[in-house]
Amino acid sequence: MESLLTVAEMARADGLAIASGVSGLQLMEAAGTAVADAVSQRWAPRPVTVICGPGNNGGDGFVVARRLAARGWRVRVALLGDPARLAGDAAAMAARWSGGIEPLGPEVVAGTGLVVDALFGAGLARPLDGIAAATVAAVNDGGMPVVAVDLPSGISGDSGAVMGVAIRATLTVTFYRRKPGHLLLPGRLHCGETLVAEIGMPPSVEREVASRQWRNTPALWRGDLPRADADGHKYRRGHALVAGGGMTSSGAARLSARAALRAGAGLVTLSCPRSSLMVNAARLDAVMVDTADSLDDWQALVGDRRRSAFLIGPGHGVNERTRDFVLAALGTGKPCVLDADALTVFQDAPAALFAAIRGPCILTPHDGEFARLFDAGGDKPARARRAAAASGAVVVLKGADTVIADPDGGLAINDNAPPDLATAGSGDVLAGICLGLLAQGMPAFAAACAAVWLHGAAGAACGRGLIAEDLPEALATVFRRLG
Repeated sequence: MESLLTVAEMARADGLAIASGVSGLQLMEAAGTAVADAVSQRWAPRPVTVICGPGNNGGDGFVVARRLAARGWRVRVALLGDPARLAGDAAAMAARWSGGIEPLGPEVVAGTGLVVDALFGAGLARPLDGIAAATVAAVNDGGMPVVAVDLPSGISGDSGAVMGVAIRATLTVTFYRRKPGHLLLPGRLHCGETLVAEIGMPPSVEREVASRQWRNTPALWRGDLPRADADGHKYRRGHALVAGGGMTSSGAARLSARAALRAGAGLVTLSCPRSSLMVNAARLDAVMVDTADSLDDWQALVGDRRRSAFLIGPGHGVNERTRDFVLAALGTGKPCVLDADALTVFQDAPAALFAAIRGPCILTPHDGEFARLFDAGGDKPARARRAAAASGAVVVLKGADTVIADPDGGLAINDNAPPDLATAGSGDVLAGICLGLLAQGMPAFAAACAAVWLHGAAGAACGRGLIAEDLPEALATVFRRLG
């Protein structure tokens, strides 16, 4: 699985590597060489300007300049600040550069064929201003390819936020591990292609840093993904139950039910008021339908030991009925997925919802629903982690950069979702995939991570023009590709 390191964790990783006998100069030389190699592999020699900051990112830039010049590139170096004030490894690498060093300014990038951005990298702590901001603006306006060293200058390594103004890179070369800012928006949009280069970190570093955040890829959850047994049958694959709403909003629950079935649940039942029974029955085949007009009806359904997991929310309505159904489902201790109306109905009493969660539970809010239940301050990973800890549930904070947080502190950031998923009903399908995986016994955090990735992969498989109804049908293709 692919760990993500915060800025502080990456600094600790560097320190651990140095303590183990790998010098800072070795790490810097390897980093700069990796950038020079990536540049040489993608572009023919041309005039290149390397813009360097006063810290270690600038030191990497001096290595890039020296390596490219040795390969016949015409290299111009510009530095933010006084060369005499460089310190440590950055000063040592500047001393190895035999060419000139110009003061940084917008004019240094005029007419160049390529820019290497080695100003600040991931550790930037305040917004860019002054000469640095003016130079970044000139780079962005120049239209030439831009290669960022570690992270485009102006992007927060931890949150992906733009710090005033930020480089828009064609290629970003980072070292050892990605940072959250490479995946979170808007940072991801500034990175272009991202290449992760190994720079000689000892294997012990990853064990000692022990990061609890990952890029959401199949390697994270593939081992927990349910597989059908040769001697199995549908009852072993779980019976998922979706709570549906009234006739005018019944489509959302049908999308969820279809997705749960496609995700592998052996049986799926959609329960609904008697008023919408016929419209649901007419639109569903493999999914069964049942009535739940009253709380007693619903309690009988969720109390049935054969029912494995429940989903409430899509098209259910913001009303007392929804609140009662949620509390009854949570009271069983069986796995639950709560989405949309099942979250909004608790906006005036979130503590009541959190107190009722006693079994595996996945909450799937978008930003608006999230703000009704949780503290919305801080960056996306911090908000999701606080919400998971407060609620005792796995929280899927949805968006183009969906974040999945576990109550125990684990966190995954997803980056495979195409923009085509921004369509009505897409979230209902995601909730259904979560349900289908939970019904088969998949642990809640793994199920949420897998569902988000599968949802994104299904969207990519459908492509432009997709509608929500296409997504469940694309899951079979995605599963085949997973193997």
